Amino acid sequence: MSTPSPSDSAAVTLELERLRRSVEVGFARADGSLALLVQRSDQTDQTIADHEQRLAQLERARWPLPSLAAVVAVAGLLVSLYQFAQ
Repeated sequence: MSTPSPSDSAAVTLELERLRRSVEVGFARADGSLALLVQRSDQTDQTIADHEQRLAQLERARWPLPSLAAVVAVAGLLVSLYQFAQ
């Protein structure tokens, strides 16, 4: 085995620096993509929570309609029975 020359060591050092930089750029790109995905996930969670709240409001506002219809039907039945009895 021969000892490596200084120019070989410099070339290896330069190539390692290039590889390190490529890895750093790749990690930065992946980190940015992950941050974007987390942001979109948070927005989606917020939208779902908003829709759940709006749906709950609609359900609360709608409940009197069937009971009101039943009361009107019973009142109509009572009026018709009253008229029939007279």
